[in-house]
Amino acid sequence: MLDSAPSVHCFTAPDAAGLRPVPTRLTLDRAYRETMTANSRETTADVLKVAVVNDYEIIVRGVAAMLADHDSVEVVELDSDLPVARPVDVVLYDAFAMPSIEESDVVDLVDRANVGTVVLYTWRANPETVAQARSRGLGGVIVKGEPVATLVQLLHDAHDGKFVTSAHVEKAPPKGQPAARHWPGKDEGLTAREAEVVGLITQGLSNQEIAERMFVSINSIKSYIRAAYRTMGVTSRSQAVLWGVEKGLAPERIRVLLDGDEAPAEIV
Repeated sequence: MLDSAPSVHCFTAPDAAGLRPVPTRLTLDRAYRETMTANSRETTADVLKVAVVNDYEIIVRGVAAMLADHDSVEVVELDSDLPVARPVDVVLYDAFAMPSIEESDVVDLVDRANVGTVVLYTWRANPETVAQARSRGLGGVIVKGEPVATLVQLLHDAHDGKFVTSAHVEKAPPKGQPAARHWPGKDEGLTAREAEVVGLITQGLSNQEIAERMFVSINSIKSYIRAAYRTMGVTSRSQAVLWGVEKGLAPERIRVLLDGDEAPAEIV
């Protein structure tokens, strides 16, 4: 759980002018480290080594915590806006506030020698996204909302060389079942979808560009924006950008290396 969050030793806020963060340095506290490694102390050949990647620290930590209860996967690295440093079997690339596949660094990960395969983890996917992922060499597309056990099995299937797809392609995550546990802006009252919209606004995208990336109509995006603005207490896009930077909705740059009992983290 993120309640036992890592202690921050040094942090510099994002550059508000360029919306690009200054690298941070932190260490994981013992409770968080034990949560992340309790089921990976007796690693076997059948245990997948997984790196979780997204531009937001809270997203990668949330996904890693979700996987921590399954002893057939070992999350060994969390990356935000940095390349995967260690040899891993699978990169689980969370698409929260991600630009298109072609514009993101997910394609670069496919070509890295230390990466077995890359799987996209997203809110919603259509056949076009799946076809694009397949053509670019990804190992699959999984829609959030799948039970964690199903997610884990699909990661194993992708590692075995299968191209995996979620049963929920072209559908929203099942109603009543949260697609994610943690996201930027949650503590401020934003829903996950509203937070993703605000994150993309913070990155400078237009409403049309956001709609294309999230596979929803422009009217849906406008509805998300209106609801988010009410929650945020802002009335303009420029105010929303400043709010997003202040509340952690600008992309971050971190790398956390998980090493069992010992070295807790390396941030570059």
